[in-house]
Amino acid sequence: MTGKQYDVGIIGLGALGSSSAWHASRRGMSVLGLEQFEFGHDLGASHDTSRIIRHSYHRPNYVALTFAAYDDWYDLEAETGESFVTIAGGLDLFPQDAYISIDSYMNSMAAHEVSFELLSADEIRERWPQLNIPNGTRGLFQERSGIVPAARSVRAMQDQARRHGAELRDHTAVRSIQQVGDLYELTTDVDSFIVEHLVIAADAWTAPLLEQLGFPIELTITEEQVTYFHISDPEQFRPGTFPVWIWMDDPAYYGFPTYGEDTVKASHDVGGPDVTPQTRSGKPDPAMEQSLKAFMNSTFPGTGDVVRSKRCLYSLPRDREMVISTVPNHPKVAVLLGSAQGMKFAASFGRYATELITGQTPSSNIDDWRLDRPGITDPDFEPDWMS
Repeated sequence: MTGKQYDVGIIGLGALGSSSAWHASRRGMSVLGLEQFEFGHDLGASHDTSRIIRHSYHRPNYVALTFAAYDDWYDLEAETGESFVTIAGGLDLFPQDAYISIDSYMNSMAAHEVSFELLSADEIRERWPQLNIPNGTRGLFQERSGIVPAARSVRAMQDQARRHGAELRDHTAVRSIQQVGDLYELTTDVDSFIVEHLVIAADAWTAPLLEQLGFPIELTITEEQVTYFHISDPEQFRPGTFPVWIWMDDPAYYGFPTYGEDTVKASHDVGGPDVTPQTRSGKPDPAMEQSLKAFMNSTFPGTGDVVRSKRCLYSLPRDREMVISTVPNHPKVAVLLGSAQGMKFAASFGRYATELITGQTPSSNIDDWRLDRPGITDPDFEPDWMS
C-alpha cells in the first residue's frame, strides 16, 4: 500500500462534498478532496445560481433539519463575510384537488411550531396580483423561505476548506476504492491515496462507487431543465415583493423572484427524461421550454419569452429521499445524496458526514436517511417522485 495518507478522503466536490471538506478541515483533520471534472462544472447538480431554502416540508423530520440548515448557512456567512441567505418568503400553491396534500405541510410545520399563513385564492390574488390562479387554489405562505446560491456557495466552501488546510484536486477521477485493513486506498489514473475515513458525495456517479464497497444501489437519473424568463416589470418580482413558489400538483413546478438579474427562473420538477451521466445531452430542450413557458405565461402573466435554459441531473432513490448515512459494514465511510433537494441543506451535510465517519452521535436526527432503508434496498418498492 503506497500513497500519501489523509484523515479524510472526499469523492465529489459539488455542494455536499465541498461542505464535507469545509467541516472536516475546520476540525483539524487532514482532508483530500477529489473531483473528476473541473471545479465549478455544470455536469451535475451544484451549478447555476439559485436554490430554494424553506421550513415548509411534507414531513416533520425534514422540517426539523431545516433549522440546522439555516444555522449552518449563517455559520458559513460568519466565516466568509459573504451573504448566502436571501429571505424572500415562500408560497406553496395547492390547486383544488391537488395531487400533493396541503395537510401534510401544515401538520409538519405545526409539529415544529413554524408559523405560516393559510390563504384562499382571493387572498393570494390580493397580495400578489402578479399571479393568475384558478378558483379553489389555496396557499401556504411561510415568511422565512428564501434563496441560497449554488455555484457561489460551493466555491466559498471550497475556499474555506483550503484555508483550513484541505487539499482539493479537480480532473482527478477515482477509479477504484479498496479497503486495506482499517484504511481505504483510492486509486486515480495517476496516483493512489490512503485515507482513514471516506465521504462519497458523487451524486449521479454514486452507484458504481458503492458497488465497489459491496453495497450496490439503484438510482434513477433524470436530466432536468431550469429556464429563465423575461419579465415586463422587474420591480414586481423582487425578493420581498414576490416570493419563491412551488406549484404543488402533478405536474409540479417551482420558481423564484429576481435574483442577480432582471429575469425569473422556473422549472418543472422531475420533468426530464431518464438518462445516465454518459447519455445526458446537456443541451436545452425546446419542447420542455415551451411547456414551461405555457404554464408561466398563464400563471404569471408578467412573464414573457425564454431567455435561456440550463440542464442539471437529479439522482433519485425509489423513495426520492436524501441519503446521509454510513455504508453497512463500513462505519468510516459516509454517503451523501441530495436527491434533488439537498442544496438547501448543503451547509449541514458536511457536518453530518464528519460526525458519522468519526463515530460521533449526529447533532441532528438523521436516522430516516440511512442507506439501508426499504426505499433503497427493496427492489419491489414503488417509485414515487412526488414525495
